[in-house]
Amino acid sequence: MKVFEATAEGGHEQVLFAMDADSGLRAIIAIHSTALGPALGGTRFYPYPSEEDALADALRLSRAMTRKNAAAGLDLGGGKGVILGDPRTAKGERLLRAYGRAIDSLGGRYITAEDVGTTQADMEMIARETAFVTGTGQDAGGSGDPSPATARGLLAAMRGVARFLWGAPALAGRHVAIQGVGKVGGGLARLLAEAGARLTIADVNETALRAVATEVGAEVAGAGAIHATACDLFAPCALGGALTAQTVPELRCGAVVGSANNQLADDAIAVDLAERQVLYVPDFIVNAGGVVNISEEVGQEYRAERADRRVDRLEATTLDLLERSRARGVTPLVEAIDRAERRIRSAGGLRLQERSRSRTAKPI
Repeated sequence: MKVFEATAEGGHEQVLFAMDADSGLRAIIAIHSTALGPALGGTRFYPYPSEEDALADALRLSRAMTRKNAAAGLDLGGGKGVILGDPRTAKGERLLRAYGRAIDSLGGRYITAEDVGTTQADMEMIARETAFVTGTGQDAGGSGDPSPATARGLLAAMRGVARFLWGAPALAGRHVAIQGVGKVGGGLARLLAEAGARLTIADVNETALRAVATEVGAEVAGAGAIHATACDLFAPCALGGALTAQTVPELRCGAVVGSANNQLADDAIAVDLAERQVLYVPDFIVNAGGVVNISEEVGQEYRAERADRRVDRLEATTLDLLERSRARGVTPLVEAIDRAERRIRSAGGLRLQERSRSRTAKPI
């Protein structure tokens, strides 16, 4: 991969490569856009097959964060950090603190949070080296693990989809198939069970799968076949890439509403889904609950009640998106991308102008 070409192609502003010989840190921080504010996005700790794969993931995920934050109406840009390695064996205090210093070197252009392979405890360790971190414990002024808020937002989005498809937000009696029952998918399963939904779940972790299935009374399907379950809603909540030219023809659901990032193998898959009359609600719209929640930490005292109210608005946001896409005759993906770009065009740079005025203003 040609680094500068790949970065320019996605419209990224900056890519930082960080290394620390003592700890073995190899990390990439991709800043896609700071037009609306600092680039907020999680840090993924993952054993990538190659450095090229890690860079491609950082670039792809950071662009998605720009869209997510803009479409959610946040005064934040998009960024993503990835650390190369197995978090079960490579993670340690020296490495995380070295990574924290790399974040700090960006001077606030990037603010990190939890993601795959990182935890609240990791964020607290990183915070020993930089203030530009969210998701620390509430005793430290943070909001804690963002996955419950992501699950809450996903449930709200499903209610918006239910309003659009069936005329009412109730999910009782609806059949939902969940691919991946980790922190977000498992949380979603519990919320849906409380709402009276019928559940089929799958996960590559058999122990976690059986535990959640027993807890919520769900049926179990194979991890490679869950997408083909006949259901009302299919929720991809594992890693991305679940919707491909091979899996889309096998779908038997009314809509796809999941938390996994980058669910589409490529954007053209959204057209295939529409042609097959499967409603696809873009992941960066419906999984925004976590980032909406942690955005409450930026520049103010975190308050859980206020954050919950904002997360619950994803029901109305989702319904509005679907109604507008239908009125325009475009896919929800096109409408979602346009929504994010409209906000960047209309509000981009305002934070910079405000800072400039505050520097030049004279006291009266």
